[in-house]
Amino acid sequence: MSQAVFYFGGFHASQNDIDAWVRSAKTQKPSVEFVGFPWPDDTDADDDSAVKGFRRGGLFDSVIKSIQGNKADVIYIVGHSSGCAIANAVDASLKKTNNIVLVALDGFKPSDKQLDRTTTQVWGAECDGVKSFHYPGFDKGRRKIYSATDCKTTWALHFSMVNAAAEDGLVHTIKTGYARCVADLLFF
Repeated sequence: MSQAVFYFGGFHASQNDIDAWVRSAKTQKPSVEFVGFPWPDDTDADDDSAVKGFRRGGLFDSVIKSIQGNKADVIYIVGHSSGCAIANAVDASLKKTNNIVLVALDGFKPSDKQLDRTTTQVWGAECDGVKSFHYPGFDKGRRKIYSATDCKTTWALHFSMVNAAAEDGLVHTIKTGYARCVADLLFF
């Protein structure tokens, strides 16, 4: 079964961050196609700004075309944090979603229509009773909880779902979220 992943980084995720995540993901799962997108320049962290920023220059339409033309048996559309707004908008713009798995990693919740699909995943993280920044509600049974290790601070726990190397001593801010990146592929 062939698989492809389209990954949308959250607020301030740089091209270097995304390149590190994709490189690590490809090392772990060489048979899977991974495509990653950094946070759009000059864009705020809210959902409307995120989608508008990603639409600039035709990138949004290009991604839709790439996904619709992709021949993979299963396509994951994965957003982290504010990147979930972009992932949700991309998913909502597809003509067919029968082979799509929408994944929200500690960010904007998918729409009710997206949550109606049994393949949709909404992730939060916990570490010794501490809950992640955007810890999800039950969301029509789509909620999944990642058990992190040594991630009790806000940013370490928030990034633990995308960077398995995240820990309190390493991840202190958004800018250090991808430090020593080992892509966390918990959604497979």
